[in-house]
Amino acid sequence: MKVRACLKAEVKYTAIFLSLAVSVFILVLHNIEILEGWFKVNSNTCLPKPATDHHGRHGFCTFDPLSSEDAEEERLLLQSTAWPKTPLLPSPLSLEETSDPAHSTFTIPPGKEGRQWQIGDQLEVTINMCDFKGHPKKTGGDVLLARLHNPSVEAGVAGKVVDHLNGTYTAVFSLLWEGSAQVQVTLVHPSEAVTVLQRLNVEEPDRIYFWSVFRSGSLSQTTACNVCLRPTQQPQCNYTDVRTGEPWFCYKPQNLSCNSRVTHSMGGIKQNLKAEEEKLFDSRVNMKISIRASGPANITVLPKKEGQPNVESSIVKSGPAGYYYQGVWHALGGSTVNQFNTETITQCLKGKVVYMFGDSTVRQFFEYLNTELPNLREFDLHNERKAGPFISLDYTNNILLNYRFHGPPIRIVPIPTSELRYMANELDGITGGSKTVVIFCIWAHFGTFPMEIYIRRVQNIRRAVVRLLDRAPNTLVIIRTGNPKELTLTVALTNSDWHSYQADKVLRAMFNGLNVHFVNAWEMTLAHHLPHDLHPKHPIIKNMINVIMSYMCPQKGG
Repeated sequence: MKVRACLKAEVKYTAIFLSLAVSVFILVLHNIEILEGWFKVNSNTCLPKPATDHHGRHGFCTFDPLSSEDAEEERLLLQSTAWPKTPLLPSPLSLEETSDPAHSTFTIPPGKEGRQWQIGDQLEVTINMCDFKGHPKKTGGDVLLARLHNPSVEAGVAGKVVDHLNGTYTAVFSLLWEGSAQVQVTLVHPSEAVTVLQRLNVEEPDRIYFWSVFRSGSLSQTTACNVCLRPTQQPQCNYTDVRTGEPWFCYKPQNLSCNSRVTHSMGGIKQNLKAEEEKLFDSRVNMKISIRASGPANITVLPKKEGQPNVESSIVKSGPAGYYYQGVWHALGGSTVNQFNTETITQCLKGKVVYMFGDSTVRQFFEYLNTELPNLREFDLHNERKAGPFISLDYTNNILLNYRFHGPPIRIVPIPTSELRYMANELDGITGGSKTVVIFCIWAHFGTFPMEIYIRRVQNIRRAVVRLLDRAPNTLVIIRTGNPKELTLTVALTNSDWHSYQADKVLRAMFNGLNVHFVNAWEMTLAHHLPHDLHPKHPIIKNMINVIMSYMCPQKGG
């Protein structure tokens, strides 16, 4: 009887077990369907955000901010960095009515009340823009850069350009060295070209596109990816980061799942210019053309006289971040830049862990230190030289350097998707402390997108920096800004100084008030006598390294 009862119980529990197993199996299948569905998104994923008042954007690449606080900050940032209104382009466009540097001029006024210029004064230079017919422009919006320099003593300082919105501008310079000083004003883009760039960043943010390879066994397919994808009948894979909310999408391959994505790379560039717009840019393939002086382009700066007040600018109250003299960068505003050699750099880095995040312009710091420090050895991770990540170690002095690219969008050679890491998430993984240094930059790969996309990314990074400094207040955080660059036609359309300058202002505003330090790459490149380059040349990088080391070791140098 006991055996029969046991058999009945066994049958009963076996049936219950099989029933549970079937239920679990059905539940697993259901969850798999949900997971696969989570990766598939349609055109409704890019939620349209109400256009902000000052630009009226209606492009397809807009997202709801992550919070109401983010939305308000975005609105204020866009207002504070908004470019002056530029003219609509008539069709057909007449190039003769666009800004022409050959007919435009700048004028150096005489010294105030007949006095000579002296160190500490501020010089205001008047710029008058004209079109190809020589007619004065009536609107603002031209992209102008200005510097004051003396090649013989390798001196230079960036000027601040004020747009009066009527075709005239004022460039303001601080007079910081004795002797000759020459004004240089260049036209980066006429206002009409800015009109085109504004349209492209709203309507054609995908003019640089990206590829991802999907692979399962012997089956492989490649599809296009981007921050935003145009709505089509083709399903999309949603790779939005679950922690930061950073958006990224790929068109789903026909015969593979979204989980089979293995690589990321830059695909190519589509110019997407209208015929009249192409003429506008083709006429200035080599951008940054100097504007001629109406009269002398030089002044002589004398030593400051005892008791003589300085001439101050009537329109610009804040001065430059620094200046060059004899090829050496001197910071202004209280900080001192010491000069470091191989030995003192090593001593400064001794016992420290340095994390570098960002694009190839911060990778230059990693490469510079690897070249200059004889005891620093890079560990071969068998990565692409343009991609990373990289690690270098000086075992004797207990120095560890890390470099990693920021998350997409990144215009890069094919890399495994496992190496795509968002900077905010990486920062959250750092313990921090007095022996930890974080250096980052992010700017060059966002030039084709509306500024809201860049603001969203920096908001996430700032939150991570705040968390890092909360748990480890002694952590040193250094931010490298963007810099002016050589502008070919392609670069002008995809990574313009116009966009980079606005990103520079956004970055500074968003980290204002936090315990972080800046390497002002914008002014350090603009003020230097070397030609502008996406990757500034060795003498400029050397000065940037001196700035970084001075933050790390303010009492050292060599």
